[in-house]
Amino acid sequence: MIGKIEKVALRSIWKHEAKDFTTWLQENIDSLNQVLDFQISNVEREQSTGNFNVDLVAEDENGNPVIIENQLEKSNHDHLGKVITYLASIGAEKAIWIVSDPRQEHVKAISWLNESTAAEFYLIKIEAIKIGASDPAPLFTLIVGPSEEIREAGVTKKEYAERHHHRKSFWTFLLERAKQKTKLHANISPNIYSWVGTGSGIAGVTYNYVIGQHDAKTELYIDKDKEDGKENKELFDRLYAQKEAIEKSYGGELSWQRLDNKRASRIAKTFTGIGYKDEDNWEELADMMIDSMIRLEKAIAPFINK
Repeated sequence: MIGKIEKVALRSIWKHEAKDFTTWLQENIDSLNQVLDFQISNVEREQSTGNFNVDLVAEDENGNPVIIENQLEKSNHDHLGKVITYLASIGAEKAIWIVSDPRQEHVKAISWLNESTAAEFYLIKIEAIKIGASDPAPLFTLIVGPSEEIREAGVTKKEYAERHHHRKSFWTFLLERAKQKTKLHANISPNIYSWVGTGSGIAGVTYNYVIGQHDAKTELYIDKDKEDGKENKELFDRLYAQKEAIEKSYGGELSWQRLDNKRASRIAKTFTGIGYKDEDNWEELADMMIDSMIRLEKAIAPFINK
């Protein structure tokens, strides 16, 4: 015969969170260890951290402190704040937050903390169950915890944020410097993207500055036909027919990219070995790009205007 699992109200077992549940958990920490990827030992109750007391402080296998905050109810912002405060106050690297009902916003918050900090956070759901007339038993479920995948995702997000910051800083520097020499991009604001551009007089045809980590370019980007790109290729071909005159006016060779497998086309001048990560050389790079853009616009504009 197979019995049926029944849930039991937590407060019918542990009436008082601190006096009953925390005391029980201190004496039965092995029940919690079963759902963790590390082992807890040497558990002590209510360690003081200034004006607050941590429910439990324990040690991992390496003797590092671990804080445990218990909440026999739905997770709330107050306890999330306590978990972070206790972790910082004690100097722990691991924090465990046990709740009866984890709210989705707190699941996301713990995931974000695992992505964004060096500490490890565990959100665990506590339930009580029984089978038939048996005594109630605790059921711990790991809702979210640290993992290599989460950590890598956090590193990736951090890299993206840093990349955005560097690019916007570079565009701010370049655009301010460009205003002293040309009005071409005078009304353009710096952004976080890899390019900034301004119109040529034909919708969808723009003069763009493009920046990479260690490379950059100035270009005429042709994408006026958003459907099949036929008009883009026709315009490119008409300009390419004037390649000799355009390059003579520019004062050097350009990269003519028809891009037959794509909708758009471009005419560009590329600079290698220097980009937004080379902050010590921003002045040199900006001057090269601005000079190239002025010459590119001067060389192409007469044919665009026709």
